[in-house]
Amino acid sequence: MVNYKSMSWYELLAIPLPDGGYLLDGLFVSLQVASLGYVLGLIIGMFAANAKRRGSLFVADLVTIYTTLIRSVPELVLILLVYFALPELINQLLSFFGAERIEIDKFAAGVLVITIVQGAYATEVIRGAMNAIPKGHIEAAESFGMHPFVTFYRITIPEMLPNALPGLSNLWLIATKDTALLAVVGFTELTLAARQAAGATKSYFLFLFAAGLLYLIVTLVSNIVFGYLEKRLNRGVKHA
Repeated sequence: MVNYKSMSWYELLAIPLPDGGYLLDGLFVSLQVASLGYVLGLIIGMFAANAKRRGSLFVADLVTIYTTLIRSVPELVLILLVYFALPELINQLLSFFGAERIEIDKFAAGVLVITIVQGAYATEVIRGAMNAIPKGHIEAAESFGMHPFVTFYRITIPEMLPNALPGLSNLWLIATKDTALLAVVGFTELTLAARQAAGATKSYFLFLFAAGLLYLIVTLVSNIVFGYLEKRLNRGVKHA
């Protein structure tokens, strides 16, 4: 019988699970899903926020419907919809056309859910930051004949980032913690890895405490990185 209480933290984190995984592997997978979903969500948020501000009324209404629906539905429900309901709908359509059934990959489903959620929240964060940009700056760029895409890249993004960064840093932390919800569909991220290891060894406190510690480390490191970025972006900016 292994004495887990006498093991070092590194040995504790590296204890193999029944399926051959590790707590650190679970953390790595969680960060992969969170990173991909966060970046894709930012891309969606950038264009959706700009469309909501400067697009046609029809496009702005579509973005409003998207952000309202996603922010109203709990992430857990979205995960169940994407992993169970969406494949069922797709397979019914495929069966109608005589095609073979498909299965949704758990990793892809996780990234998709994080992307959808992050995109909705990032849209509102970025839109608020864009509204803080003086209209004269955009009008000046347009008066010089600058292409809208160039204006967005050279004027809008650099000026809105300092205002958006605090909200975006919070969204990153939300993304890392939302990956824990993927455990409900059997996706082996950090939380499920800790639960499996705790169940196999009956050392619930040690493994769950270790998982919580890893989440804390991610949060502290993230705060340092975003704090550094905020200082860099605000360098030379005068505040009233």
